[in-house]
Parts: sequence; C-alpha cells; structure tokens
Amino acid sequence: MQTRPLGTGGPQVAPLALGCAGMSDHTDPADEADAVATIHTALAAGVTLLDTADFYGMGHNEDLVRRALRADDREKVLLSVKFGALRGPDGAFVGIEGRPAHVKNALAYSLRRLGTDHVDVYRPSRLAADTPIEDTIGAISELVQAGYVRHIGLSEVGPETIRRAHAVHPICDVQIEYSLFSRDPETNGILDTCRELGIGVTAYGVLAHGLLTGTYRHPAGGDSRAHWLPRFHPDNLATNLTLADRLRPIADARGISIAQLATAWVIAQSRRCGTIVAVLGTRRPHHVEEALVAAEVTLTDADLRTIDEAIPPDAVAGTRYAAPLMALLDSESGPKPSVSTGN
Repeated sequence: MQTRPLGTGGPQVAPLALGCAGMSDHTDPADEADAVATIHTALAAGVTLLDTADFYGMGHNEDLVRRALRADDREKVLLSVKFGALRGPDGAFVGIEGRPAHVKNALAYSLRRLGTDHVDVYRPSRLAADTPIEDTIGAISELVQAGYVRHIGLSEVGPETIRRAHAVHPICDVQIEYSLFSRDPETNGILDTCRELGIGVTAYGVLAHGLLTGTYRHPAGGDSRAHWLPRFHPDNLATNLTLADRLRPIADARGISIAQLATAWVIAQSRRCGTIVAVLGTRRPHHVEEALVAAEVTLTDADLRTIDEAIPPDAVAGTRYAAPLMALLDSESGPKPSVSTGN
C-alpha cells in the first residue's frame, strides 16, 4: 500500500491502521491465536500502525501486542499508545488522569509490557478536566526529548485544545471517531484545525460500531451496545439500518461490500481534510483482508456526492454515545475558557 506522512513531520503510514482494543476488551474475549494472526496479517499487508492503550484489558492488550510481534517486526511497526483512562479492580472506568507524574509512570509500565524502549505515538485518551493540556503535553515532550516517545498525538479533543497542545509541542495526529454516521468533525472545526496545523487524523469507528457493516440487523443475546450507543437503541436502530442499506446499490455497482465502501469513504476524505487514516478495529484475520480492498478503491468526487446524498450528515438517529460518555468528550463540548498552567 502507498504510504503518506501522518501529519507534518510524522511517520509514514498506510491508509489503514489496526485497532487492537477488541482483542482484549470485549464481552466475548478474542481467541489469542486469532488476535495474533490478525496482527500478522495486517503487518504482512503493509499495515504498520498498531493502536493500543494501557487500559485495554488493563494491560492485557499491550502484553498481547508484545507477544504477537516477532523479532524483526519492531523495526517496521509503529506503536500508538493511549493512556489516562483509570479503571477499578472490577474493570469499571473511574476517571481520567493527565498529571505529568502519571504520564511518565504510565509510559514506564507501557514500555515494560510492550517490551520496547520507545513508543512511536503517545497520546492522552481524553482531556483530563483537572489538568491543563499544556502540562500533559509538556510531560510527553520531555519524554520525546529523552527518547522514550517519537511523536505526540491527541484523542477526542476540540479545536481549542488542539491549538493549545500544538503550541507546546508539534502534534502528530488527532484520533477521533469519524464515519458516514459520525461527521461532526467536519462541522465543529476539528478537521479544519488539523488541516491548518498540518496534523493528521486517525479515524476510528469507521463502521459505526457495526451499523455500517451491511450485515448487522438485530441485537443478538448479550449485545449491550444499545445501553451505551444510542444509535443501537430500538427507537433509532431501524432508521440507521435503513440508511446503511442505501449504500448497498452503490457498493454493488463496484463489486464491494457496504463495509468496504464505508471504509473507502473515510480514506477518501484525505483529499478534503489532509491525511486521514482509517483505524480498523478487528480481531479476525479475514476482516483485515476485506478491509485491504477498501484501501485500493478510488472514489471520485461524483461518487462522494452520491454517497453524501444517500446518507445526509443529519439523517442519523441518536448521538454516538450515551450522555455520561458524551460529557467526557472535549471534542463534543464546544469552546473552552483558557486555563492557567501556573507558569
């Protein structure tokens, strides 16, 4: 696959990245052999950016990535690691931490679990309400200077936070949910800010947590998505599945699936918004192989207009998360007042 820099001065990346969360945090835990095979399939195809976090499986995911990487893999793999989400013994999320001491402590444990002397992109998973972003990014900048981190990223933050962070140290990329069903980054200034500052975007949730696979129909037993993803609530699900089905004739005309078309659409937004990488969240090798097709699909401007007409940005029913989770997203909360760092 052709590569491109992830932001000005960032590492070279393929249009697809592999999100590893589902290999550790899921109601139906992944078979480790399948998870390892998924990572190997991605690497063999030229996908080098692996996205993980210290709180995925409370360390399990980083251990898994370490076990999956073979002796000669580390030189070609880019490890993107999130930190800051705190969990209790029962697995519940209990807070967001961004203080400098925590930043450095968290990285120390991540390096040990990953079996490496550096991570390629290090990012706070959310904006910590009680810590100025300048302090958090300043601590990571010190880790860059010490050689433990190569690049700094952000996740789920709005334009003002992006600018404040970038003023402390160049930001490589912003990780944000972005798909045909989640298009707020187009209108809330996030994509515009990233383009202006030369910051890349790693887009997760490109298949809308399954709604854009073209195969999801009704909740299976034990499917808890409706509790924390309003778009899966019975009041919204029928509308959203109807919208997804509007992509079927467009995909059929190209001989690809709805999922492949939805992924190709995200990748194609690089033409409008700068470098955008689609993060494929999977734990099955065949899903990687299917997504590779999307990376080779070329959508014309006419194609993009047809897709936009099929799924207007304001037609999706329900917010992307339940209210308590939405409240944690700086990317959704609008402009912020400046916060003194005490310096």
